[in-house]
Amino acid sequence: MKCAILLFLLFLPASQAFGQQYVTRYDAYVGYAFLNSPKISLFQPGFQFQVGMRPRTWYSLGFDYTWASGSMTLTPNLLPTPLQQQLGGLLEQLAAAGKLPPGYKLAVGADSTTQAFSAGPQLAYRHWTHMTIFVRPDLGAIRESATPTPADPIAKLVVSRLTPTGHKTDWQAFYGFGGGIDIIPSRNLALRIQADFVRDHLFNDILKDARNTVRFSIGPAFNFGRRVE
Repeated sequence: MKCAILLFLLFLPASQAFGQQYVTRYDAYVGYAFLNSPKISLFQPGFQFQVGMRPRTWYSLGFDYTWASGSMTLTPNLLPTPLQQQLGGLLEQLAAAGKLPPGYKLAVGADSTTQAFSAGPQLAYRHWTHMTIFVRPDLGAIRESATPTPADPIAKLVVSRLTPTGHKTDWQAFYGFGGGIDIIPSRNLALRIQADFVRDHLFNDILKDARNTVRFSIGPAFNFGRRVE
């Protein structure tokens, strides 16, 4: 945020010559992004890409793509009740056979790669010459691939029961809302800072609850095409 403010101040004198915002027909954006899903301790850095068309100055239509990768931790309380009961029975058998260490707590790590796709409208408020505020609904599809990384023999045994192939992939719809600001130093360039809050229920066969995910993104946006009045 400090860098964004500094960039804005450096380019402010040059941008004042335009008098009012010069709104172009098209824009494209690419920047750093991260997804954070606290429910499953999943943090994923990556990137976000957007393209948009502005029929009017106050709204646009666009496409949004995000790619991110990171690691998560799964514990028994995240599983549906039937799976928790099966897992409890398995751990009891291991304890009876003397194969469960005292105080053992099961936790399974996994490497996860996520892709999110969405399209739809975005509303813009252009009261200031050098800054635009925007909001949008978030509706789309999310694809996640996860590879468990069990750290001990018991975790490996559990993973073999839950994911015999050693890998899981799922597609689900998501919904939510988002918004941000464009700091505009020139007609064709802006610094975009944005965030989104969405909800989905990936891997609903082994995870009992839906999860909330926050996406934050920052990077350059490029404006081009004829002027929109």
